Amino acid sequence: MADTTEALILNSLIGEGSEFRGEFKVKDLIRIDGYFKGNILTEGKVLVGKSGLVDTDIRAGIVVIGGTVHGSILAYKRVVLLSTGRLFGDIVTPSLVVEEGVVFEGRCTINR
Repeated sequence: MADTTEALILNSLIGEGSEFRGEFKVKDLIRIDGYFKGNILTEGKVLVGKSGLVDTDIRAGIVVIGGTVHGSILAYKRVVLLSTGRLFGDIVTPSLVVEEGVVFEGRCTINR
């Protein structure tokens, strides 16, 4: 499960207190600790921090949710729902990790 150093490069950050609306295409890692509304497309990783509030559809390699997401997720590798995460939407992924305490309202399809 170890990621290469290149996969950990943070290309974009929407910091706490910041707001972004629109379509976001990024090569590697995007971290969201503020508010985002729109669409996210990356072959890399999307990390929604504990203070992140996201109203979007996400297509990514890996998605990690520690904040609140309203929208659907299509992850090519895996989705990780951290204990502080809240997801209101559907998931399609080959691998799902869910910590105790997660709020999840939606459908999940494990698709290899």
